[in-house]
Amino acid sequence: MPDPPQPLRRDAERNRQLLLRTAYELMARDGLDVSYEEIARAAGTGTGTMYRRFPQRQDLVDALFSEHIDTVTSLAEQAARHGDPWAALTWFLERQLELEADNRGLGQLLRGHQQSSTLVKQAHARMTPLVAELIARAVREGQLPAGVTPGDFVAVHLMVGSVMDAARGFAPHLWRRALAVALAGLRHADLPGTPPGDEIIERLYINDTK
Repeated sequence: MPDPPQPLRRDAERNRQLLLRTAYELMARDGLDVSYEEIARAAGTGTGTMYRRFPQRQDLVDALFSEHIDTVTSLAEQAARHGDPWAALTWFLERQLELEADNRGLGQLLRGHQQSSTLVKQAHARMTPLVAELIARAVREGQLPAGVTPGDFVAVHLMVGSVMDAARGFAPHLWRRALAVALAGLRHADLPGTPPGDEIIERLYINDTK
């Protein structure tokens, strides 16, 4: 078996974290197309350092998505401690979307099919059980109809996120209205068809049309 990767030296890890923070800030403002040269210049490092830490563009995208997974998982854990399951679910969705509203690159990442399938699966594995328990509690308390699944909430997230992306430049708060409409529908609609399962949601995120 190959030897496991060695941890970075302390100064190398500092450089990596600096480059990640800088990339996050620039991409939040300008989107994912920010160049390695721009990131390195803003971080005060050489472009060579950027390529050593993230040899491929996908390495940088995956690192940023992994950090986002950690943030959203923390939000899901906070929501799970809320006494009212419906309030917890709506709070969780709103916080996710607020992160995206303040970050152009994040929206492009989540709905641009650039995440690795492995990271998408990891995200679902960490968050789905927390959301599923909130949904089960909401159903028991009559706040949601039976048959609603975590996949339905992911579909709401994708739909509202698409409105956010489309209106970002001229109606940046329109997504909040779209979210209210979607959640009202979820609570009261007679949902047709089979609920979307994890496999379908994963394929939506990674654009797997096979």
